Amino acid sequence: MVFSSQVFLFYFLPAALLVYYVVPRRVKHAGLTLLSYFFYGWSNPYFIVLMFTSTVVDYFSALCIATGGVNPFKLEATTLNQRVPRNRRQKTALAVSICTNLALLGFFKYFNFGVESYNALLRSLGLDDVQWTTFLRVTLPLGISFYTFQSMSYTVDVYRGHARAVRRFVDFACYVSMFPQLVAGPIVRFHEIADQLISRRHTLDKFGRGVAFISLGMAKKILLANPCGKIADLCFGAEAVGFVDAWYGVSAYAFQIYFDFSGYSDMATGLGLMLGFRFPRNFDRPYLAESVTEFWRRWHMSLSRWLRDYLYIPIGGNRRGECRTYLNLALVMLLGGLWHGAGWTFVCWGGFHGALLMIERRMGKMSVYHKFPRPVRIVVTFVCVLISWVFFRSADVPSAFRYLLGLIGSADVPPGVTLIAGVIYQPYYVVTFGLAAWVAWGCRDTWEFTANLPLPKAVACVVLLALSVAAMTTQSFNPFIYFIF
Repeated sequence: MVFSSQVFLFYFLPAALLVYYVVPRRVKHAGLTLLSYFFYGWSNPYFIVLMFTSTVVDYFSALCIATGGVNPFKLEATTLNQRVPRNRRQKTALAVSICTNLALLGFFKYFNFGVESYNALLRSLGLDDVQWTTFLRVTLPLGISFYTFQSMSYTVDVYRGHARAVRRFVDFACYVSMFPQLVAGPIVRFHEIADQLISRRHTLDKFGRGVAFISLGMAKKILLANPCGKIADLCFGAEAVGFVDAWYGVSAYAFQIYFDFSGYSDMATGLGLMLGFRFPRNFDRPYLAESVTEFWRRWHMSLSRWLRDYLYIPIGGNRRGECRTYLNLALVMLLGGLWHGAGWTFVCWGGFHGALLMIERRMGKMSVYHKFPRPVRIVVTFVCVLISWVFFRSADVPSAFRYLLGLIGSADVPPGVTLIAGVIYQPYYVVTFGLAAWVAWGCRDTWEFTANLPLPKAVACVVLLALSVAAMTTQSFNPFIYFIF
């Protein structure tokens, strides 16, 4: 079930809000958990088992860590903001949590990729007879990359003394499964909403701002991302494209993925506000970044912080010398690429960003073009990001390099490919592309726009919501990109 669907907007959401506000306070989390499990199991009920398994393991692991492994239901030993010595039972509980989540993520996300890569290597060596033949094909559960990271971070925080373990299972299950941010983030860490799970306010102002977030997120998704996605699909789906078409197509994809994902994050934030929760900000106008380092402070901020705190710093960060820092950066970005998708194109994407980050690290966290005027720095950074998006969007590595040839005007374009110009340069797509650029660089972010909502802004949000819903009912192309990651 996606947010930009009639089933969600006209049936699930009204029913969910009715149930949430009608049930007594003491069972709100139970009600929200059941609603979230229904939401998650809509496409495949069997996926619920995986999320429930991760939840149970992490809940009891955290209790074991908090109590020293003696009595998992006696929480007097829980500490906060204090690094304390951990015994073998506590370390084992942490290991169980991490291994369980990584095993679930690794098997369901990377099994097919591993088998295909292994067989491809053997074919290249002429060892076809020893390929691994298997009829098993694993379906990727929605959101598994998000909820495993989120749930696992809870046990790590409890182990570090940064969060207290929760006593009631339903509270933790609600945190893991909460449907607004379940399948595509943001990655909400436990300490960010721990107090809100205990007590939170439900106000008309908060509810109204939530509606505004949903309206603007829907507009980003339906009115901007979807049309730009059609341009990108035609350009990347062609055998080869010329210079102008190649830059037009990859720029359209940059707008598609930004407005698709930031639109979803806006809607998730809005739904959270309607339920009384405040989620962390996930985007901060990333295409205004003046360096790749700054880009990653603005793009998918919840993932960047997660990788920093749970991967980069634990493996040494920048504390073990210059060479080790570069190695750590490269490793984090390569794994970050694999987190996004099981394919070599994502490894290339992560490696490309890792190389740029290493160069900027060498320059003192500044770009090599930091002395240029600010508009030039923004444009050059955007071009670097566009090149990386080629790998992210392409079906395979050879296709990515063919597209890169188009960006430098060296592609061998078949005569028939020029026919796509009759579609991608239609006034509707060109105007939408221009609007997307204007919003990306010239408009305030949703968080800033909704900070106060006088009547004109409120009316604008309602109009955009109405236009988005009307357009949604006529569009056949309506995917959420990050649902596959």
